[in-house]
Amino acid sequence: MAGSSIANALKQKLRLPAVAAPMFIISNPKMVIAQCRAGIVGSFPSLNARSTEILDEWLTEITEALAAHNAANPERPAAPYAVNLIVHRSNTRLEQDVEICIKHKVPIIITSLGARPEINDAIHSYGGIVFHDIINLTHARKALEKGADGLIAVCAGAGGHAGTLSPFALVQEIRQFFDGPLLLSGAIAHGRSVLAAEAMGADLAYAGSVFIATEEANAAPEYKQCLVEATADDIVYTNLFTGIHGNYLRQSIEAAGLDPKNLPTSDPSRMNFGSGGNQAAKAWRDIWGCGQGIGVIDKVETVASVVHRMEQEYTAARAELLGKRSSLAAE
Repeated sequence: MAGSSIANALKQKLRLPAVAAPMFIISNPKMVIAQCRAGIVGSFPSLNARSTEILDEWLTEITEALAAHNAANPERPAAPYAVNLIVHRSNTRLEQDVEICIKHKVPIIITSLGARPEINDAIHSYGGIVFHDIINLTHARKALEKGADGLIAVCAGAGGHAGTLSPFALVQEIRQFFDGPLLLSGAIAHGRSVLAAEAMGADLAYAGSVFIATEEANAAPEYKQCLVEATADDIVYTNLFTGIHGNYLRQSIEAAGLDPKNLPTSDPSRMNFGSGGNQAAKAWRDIWGCGQGIGVIDKVETVASVVHRMEQEYTAARAELLGKRSSLAAE
């Protein structure tokens, strides 16, 4: 299927042109099912399941729940779901997790921290599609050369591991050589931002942090409440905790006894995304990842409520923009 056809086919299955980003520790089957039922792509990192056997159970749970929803709501079927695979040498479970994803024919695979053509080929063997996280043009070109179907531009302001490039710059430059599926990540928590992502040239918005402050999220109550109270000024960009630069909440850094304004630089070689129980997992548990778009969060609510709000905002923003265009044309 051609790149533009993949994007169009996927958008037709969505209530809002958005994908919920997979979040380490935070994303779980309950959240994914709620996101898909609400009409956006739900996702989770495979390593959130503490073993390959549990991953198998999670995928069975998600598949059965969405099938039941579709049977009961044929007029409004659920959106497809995605699994995030960490393609890094420290992930000792990668091959086993890929086999489980093939077994369940996971509709969408999101690859991060590495791109391997044999994994892309394995997903394509049953008709699955692969989107790859990138923060610059070098990573984008490599991902496409190795067989990724689409790209996720992780720009400045995104939660967790994020790049520093403006979305205006990165999306524009990617579109000079790639017309396939393009997702945009970075401070997307409002319906206007979803529309803006499309206006810039992306096919879909990629939103994560806005779903942390939801009832379904596997996050501590203190974490969720912090998002309600925090603003973009509370986001700290550092590579101290995992070896890769990312965005984190100032409050959690201070709670760990560190000064957010005077953090040392980490050695990238310490980066570890293994199969559980490692220092990286502890870092994400105690040091809270978060993007800059949290200013719109004013309460903890359900995933369905968040998607409904964003859909209304998106529809209103689109109508307003069309109205302005009509007025200019009349003049």
